[in-house]
Amino acid sequence: MERGGDTKTRDDVAKHGCSVMHVFDSEGELPPFAYSIGIQQETGAPEVVVVVVLKQPIAHFVVNEYSKRVREGERFEVGCYYSGFLEGFDVYSDVVPESAYGDCFGQSIGFYGGREFAVVQIIYPTTGGVWPWTEGAPESLRQWQSLLAHNC
Repeated sequence: MERGGDTKTRDDVAKHGCSVMHVFDSEGELPPFAYSIGIQQETGAPEVVVVVVLKQPIAHFVVNEYSKRVREGERFEVGCYYSGFLEGFDVYSDVVPESAYGDCFGQSIGFYGGREFAVVQIIYPTTGGVWPWTEGAPESLRQWQSLLAHNC
């Protein structure tokens, strides 16, 4: 099926298995984030989103690592921890509800011609191993790595 989206997105998906979109300015409502486009088309696995609290290249790496791993057949279950994304730290996979798509994933909606795709969020702890939902987690962690699954 011919997909929508811009030419660069379609070319990236054809060449690399996905395109990575970076969102920096959401008028202060959301932290910067990066997400995939095309993974579900290419593999049947959900798209992925990563909040950019670390640095943009790291978020880009995490999206591409997820894409590589699902292309190799790995599947990520919601509510589970996984290693190999950030050296020395596990990450957590959470579902992003469709109600968040309009505010967060406009390019994906254009690419897929609607909201018929799934998205998981890769969540990571502080360098001290504190998760956003952990009692005593710094407010900055809660704010900047706010869970899109719950706040978008």
